[in-house]
Amino acid sequence: MLRSLDIRDMLIIDRLELEFRAGLNVLTGETGAGKSILLDSLGFVLGWRGRAELVRQGADQGEVLAEFDLPKDHPARAILQEAGLPDDDTLILRRVNTRDGRKTAWVNDRRCSGEVLRQLSDTLIELHGQHDDRGLLNPRGHRALLDAYGGFDPLLSDLRTAWSARSAAAKALAKAQADLDAMRAEEDFLRHAVAELDALDPQPGEDEALDTRRRLMQGAEKIREDIGRAATALGHEGAEGASGDALRWLEGAADAAEGQLDEPMAAIGRAMVELDEAARGVAACLDALAFDPHELEETEERLFAIRALARKHGVAPDDLGGFAEDLRTRLAALDAGDGHVADMRAALNTAEADYDTAATRLRDARIEAASRLDRAVTEELAPLRMERAVFTTRITPAEPGPTGTDEVTFEVATNPGAPAGPLNRIASGGELSRFLLALKVCLVGEASGLTLIFDEIDRGVGGATADAVGRRLASLAESGQVLVVTHSPQVAALADHHWRVEKETRDDETLSRVVPLAKAERVDEIARMLSGDRITDEARAAATSLMAG
Repeated sequence: MLRSLDIRDMLIIDRLELEFRAGLNVLTGETGAGKSILLDSLGFVLGWRGRAELVRQGADQGEVLAEFDLPKDHPARAILQEAGLPDDDTLILRRVNTRDGRKTAWVNDRRCSGEVLRQLSDTLIELHGQHDDRGLLNPRGHRALLDAYGGFDPLLSDLRTAWSARSAAAKALAKAQADLDAMRAEEDFLRHAVAELDALDPQPGEDEALDTRRRLMQGAEKIREDIGRAATALGHEGAEGASGDALRWLEGAADAAEGQLDEPMAAIGRAMVELDEAARGVAACLDALAFDPHELEETEERLFAIRALARKHGVAPDDLGGFAEDLRTRLAALDAGDGHVADMRAALNTAEADYDTAATRLRDARIEAASRLDRAVTEELAPLRMERAVFTTRITPAEPGPTGTDEVTFEVATNPGAPAGPLNRIASGGELSRFLLALKVCLVGEASGLTLIFDEIDRGVGGATADAVGRRLASLAESGQVLVVTHSPQVAALADHHWRVEKETRDDETLSRVVPLAKAERVDEIARMLSGDRITDEARAAATSLMAG
């Protein structure tokens, strides 16, 4: 509910503070007094698109502040939470417009974008009038209005779930088909590459091992010559033989040396053990260096083949095995691709059938709700002196989507037999106002939590018709808050709260102000609306009678 509106330096308003309440709030006044400026200012703070020049002449900037009460379950809270804005029981919107056109907005003292304001406004205010393209006159919203009227949230939830499943299945099929097509495009390459890799069968670490073996064989002759000499120097003809001779000679002299040779002899023994170990290692190396010249040729051929294949596929030699496995996997997927695509297509068919079932169920419910809504609106039109008019909720096929396969449009024919068409194209100004009001009365449940604003919706009607309009506005206000800009005394007489918008001139400057009216002041204002500038006793009596109901 709109609690207050504070306007500063906007158009011909220098400073205006309004306190609104629940029920029917009525604003009256002479034409041009500034009633539309109030709506322009409210639309500005809500982020609506409107006049370009709003700042009062001579002021640096204009500012509007609106305060709303938010119940615990109000849908605006979800928008605040998603935007990271404070979520309190009181919502304060403030927006500033500078002379050079820059606009800045705050929500609960936090900066925000105009888009966030517009999202919030959809949950806070609903404007209806002859030139409104945001509410009932906007065909894009008619389907949602019908769904809200029918209470189709469970059906819509089922349908959205089915649509999500259908969309996911369609994406999965498209991806499977694209993958299969891509693999088919490279089928020859895959089969040839896998056969080539399988034939070579490279192993991890094989490149390094072959390279080491190749280099070893290439330098083997020179290495064997040096190692052979070392083997000779270590063997019986070399150090080992000399050490053995020395040990025998010392053993022969040991008894006479009275122990002085024991330690040298032990050292020689240890040396001979090490020499023997060294000799065996050198001999083993010589054996390892023995190779067949054909082996070098075969080693080089395999090494070069592995490296050539690695270059061909742009991978490291040690990664050829993993690369081959990847190719085998892709080839297996190709071989199984037709079956996988068939499975995906079957899944999509099932998802489409489930969606069609849910969409048909919702369409049947919409058709039934449309019939109920048409009857309800027709009943409301009779007291508004439009008993010959025909209201029709037209349901036509639309492209499938998360909200179904139906397009919903509210159409009217002002006389039986006349062609039906959209509300804003068929009805005249006064008729359109009454159509909108009748429709809104029937859709009142959809407006829960919204402040409803009717901008001169009673234009072009008077007498009993205007009284019927006022009574329906009052009925709408019983469970919420309704703001009405009106020139109709019948409507004004039914107000719970009444303000008069008037102009005044101070220091050659024209300003607009809004005056709350007490009961006696209301009588005079309604009398003025009945009789004009000269208020007579008869007009006051008529006003009093209207207010008494």
